Amino acid sequence: MIKLPELLAPAGTLDAFKTAILYGADAIYAGLPGFSMRARAKITVDEVKQGIELAHAAGKKVYLAFNLFAHDHEYANMSRVSEIINYLSPDALIVADPGVMMWVHENHPNMPLHVSTQANICSAASVKFWQNAGAALCVLAREVSHSEFKTIRSACPDIKLEIFIHGAMCMSYSGRCLLSNFITGRPANRGACAQLCRWKYDILLRERETGIEMPIDEDERGAYIMNSRDLCLMPKLADVISSGADSLKIEGRNRSEYYVGSVVHAYRSAMDAYAVNPDNFNPMPFMADLEKLETRGYTTAFFDGPLGPAAHNYETARSTSDYHAIGVITNINSSEITLELRNEIYSGDEITFILPYGDKYTVKLSQIINAKNHEILPKLSAGQHNSIVIPRTWLFNAPIEKLVPYVLAYKHK
Repeated sequence: MIKLPELLAPAGTLDAFKTAILYGADAIYAGLPGFSMRARAKITVDEVKQGIELAHAAGKKVYLAFNLFAHDHEYANMSRVSEIINYLSPDALIVADPGVMMWVHENHPNMPLHVSTQANICSAASVKFWQNAGAALCVLAREVSHSEFKTIRSACPDIKLEIFIHGAMCMSYSGRCLLSNFITGRPANRGACAQLCRWKYDILLRERETGIEMPIDEDERGAYIMNSRDLCLMPKLADVISSGADSLKIEGRNRSEYYVGSVVHAYRSAMDAYAVNPDNFNPMPFMADLEKLETRGYTTAFFDGPLGPAAHNYETARSTSDYHAIGVITNINSSEITLELRNEIYSGDEITFILPYGDKYTVKLSQIINAKNHEILPKLSAGQHNSIVIPRTWLFNAPIEKLVPYVLAYKHK
């Protein structure tokens, strides 16, 4: 039997924890407000604790992101951080700052340490440096090519290596961008990035003596000059698995539970299919599932070496997908299913449930039934926990036992 790498999913909310577990992640990484790169993550300490307990009960691991670059004044708060670490009992901490790493060694000597992509590890020499410093795993920079990874793997056989396989790309070096902090005062390393690389830019010529600004004509391709497509290594998954990565990481702690569950579902299904028949593995059916997510278009980024022009979308920063999330099942009983909406839904829409472990099921909504009062409506908008009910009689031969809470649904726009 082929040994598969760990599939590592993000969780910025408790619902994301639950969907990652349900859809087949082997491990989950999360952070805490103010103590990790995702400073704006919408999850509390107690919710992280609940997520860790759920994950451990399901046999999954949880890694806690502690990958900020700490200033001197922040070490004054470390006693509180220590209390939180003890309370949460994660399986490892993700760090990037050598000072923070030293602090963890001194205060939590038995805690495994994973070195974040923020450390920009691009070589075997850097891996060995962090290994000598006590790291159990190194997350390689996204800028590392597949050929370079194989060289690093060969030179560093006795430490775990992790690579990103899916998610947003940063225009700067593995997320260490100065633009946002410099222009808006929102630091990227604290998860507050304003994503200036996604903005539409106009080029102006300023006349030196008068100060008059005049636009320079440009075609539409020049408007989004820093807008990277999203990373997706599904087409290269067979090479990724066979090259010996220990952990495959999905970006997205600020993403919705629909994104987390859908991406985990696609890669879990693909990895399991590869394990059964590696010689005839075809990534395209799973790639089709990923195309249904909101995306800026996909790129394999640095996998084959330096980037080409196809890695950027110069026309728009909007999603290229024709589908969007429609809702998440929040309750199921003997007579009906409750679906909490994420987008507006209309009578006559067809929605598709993404069931755990590879299955899907499509149902046409002949009526929109408001869950609050069972009023029949022509449409219903999302927001304020607006939900619809779907009578089980509409589901015909659907595998009802798999329609458990937190099952996701999407529809064509």
